[in-house]
Amino acid sequence: MAGSVLVTGGTGYVAGWCIAELLGRGYDVRATVRDASRGDRVRRAVATVSDRVDHLEFAVADLTADDGWKEAMDGCDYVLHVASPLGADAAGAKDEAQALLVPARDGTVRVLRAAAAAGVRRVVMTSAANTASPSSYADDGVTDETLWTDLDAPKLLPYRRSKTAAELAAWEFMDAHEGPMTLATVLPGAVFGPVLSAGTLGSVQIIARLLSGAMPGTPRIGLEVVDVRDLADVHVRAMTAPEAAGQRFLATGEFLWMHDIARILRDGLGEAGSKVPTRRLPDIAVRAAALFDRSLRDIMPGLGRRNRHSIAKAKRLLDWSPRPAEVSVLDCARSLIEHEVVGK
Repeated sequence: MAGSVLVTGGTGYVAGWCIAELLGRGYDVRATVRDASRGDRVRRAVATVSDRVDHLEFAVADLTADDGWKEAMDGCDYVLHVASPLGADAAGAKDEAQALLVPARDGTVRVLRAAAAAGVRRVVMTSAANTASPSSYADDGVTDETLWTDLDAPKLLPYRRSKTAAELAAWEFMDAHEGPMTLATVLPGAVFGPVLSAGTLGSVQIIARLLSGAMPGTPRIGLEVVDVRDLADVHVRAMTAPEAAGQRFLATGEFLWMHDIARILRDGLGEAGSKVPTRRLPDIAVRAAALFDRSLRDIMPGLGRRNRHSIAKAKRLLDWSPRPAEVSVLDCARSLIEHEVVGK
């Protein structure tokens, strides 16, 4: 028997595909939602790729409160802790850094504490590749899981700080934990690939902006593209492999400049990609625009940088191999068109 798995943040883009992957491998799945009414929406989305949604149930729990976590964990063998507050959750907060950091860090410890009390075998936590990156992005190069982003770096972006603090808190909890439960963390890059519904876009909104022609050109920003389906796969591998206990796993893919992504869309979609910009934006123009556009300010540290990560560990210990980035980009775009997120 495969067993039972709790997936936190069930309404999220990555969580939806983790649920589908688990169902496809024969697991019973319980997903947490902050509002019970959201469960039906998740079920409908997952049903587009799985015929086992009768093995999916929901529990109401929030990272910011203890209520519901004991019940959510009851009877579960494993936990995929995918939930994390996003920038939009903290937009407008007086102290955005704290508004992101506190629920991410404290919520992670809350999940681990409840999992340990429930006798869960292993927790797999979704972290981020930028928790294993040079803090300033000042130097190009290839890094691995042994590097930790410096939390004391003065210009560290709030979201990146929250992800790093949350993962550190998880490992600190485990250092003090004496029970049999183990932890593994997965550190993804830029997550693309097909969406399950128009209501859960996650990181693929950048593809939607390119397709719609909303961007006048492509900034000199590079991304390590990982397919959401491959990301779900590596989560499950990290959940079951004995060798994964106590390990961090980078889960990135090919490095592509934004201009490369735009070219893939133009070449691969025909008329559907006709609005994708071909112009490259000069760095000076992006810096000027960032004075007025908050979303651009958040990407400025990576402008012109080619920081990359090694996935050798995931390949070696988990036998994991991501698909080509071009496939992920095009499948993502086609699903956005299919779900009418952008015009056909």
